[in-house]
Amino acid sequence: MAFYMVTGGIAKYIELLVHGRAFTKQAILDAIFREGSFFLDEGRNVLIDEFGRDYGNYFSILSLIASSKTDRGHMEAILNMDVGGYLERLEKEYNIIKRIRPFGAKEGSRSIKYTIEDNFLNFWFRFIYKYRSAVEIGNLAYIRAIVERDYETYSGITLEKYFRAAMIESNEFSDIQGYWDSKGENEIDIVALNDMEKRLLFCEVKRNPKRINPKELKNKAKDLVAKYPKYSVTYRGLSLDDM
Repeated sequence: MAFYMVTGGIAKYIELLVHGRAFTKQAILDAIFREGSFFLDEGRNVLIDEFGRDYGNYFSILSLIASSKTDRGHMEAILNMDVGGYLERLEKEYNIIKRIRPFGAKEGSRSIKYTIEDNFLNFWFRFIYKYRSAVEIGNLAYIRAIVERDYETYSGITLEKYFRAAMIESNEFSDIQGYWDSKGENEIDIVALNDMEKRLLFCEVKRNPKRINPKELKNKAKDLVAKYPKYSVTYRGLSLDDM
């Protein structure tokens, strides 16, 4: 899980960790948060030239997205600026973020969230850039402690991304999205549709399989199920055991 969370399968990052024999969560974090680590400056090195003089605004937006402030309204309230143009360029010119909408929402829906596609960049903006002042004074142990504190929640979000990517690669479904209602509630981690075979799959993703609640998942899905009366419906829990 830690290996995928940090590298996202990028060969360069995998090679560095393999070379350093970093195969466990602890060893991976040791490799990232050590003096002179390649990973500490990598996000900046990858993007700063591309963004030019405006890089500070782009970095602030990406840091918010990585910290789960994923809708435009939240970002604008925190940064006190219009972020529409930046989001559009990050999505369409730089291909760093992706616009996501709840399952069943129309193309022009206002219920939009954003996500950073690259696992390493998401990790870098969430922990390294966000706490850059600690990096600057060499207090890497402080950031390491924050990663350890937030690891279960953060890696749980990455686990959901992993299963979604696996479903996309399976070529089994015509649509794969998350779901939340108009109030931002009743969230379902993954809704997968096979329109040709008329079937729906609802998934709840938890690191610990004991925390999966099938009854609650069915309750959250009932309004969507009602819109697809002729479809067969399956409910599934996915955990670290299913990786």
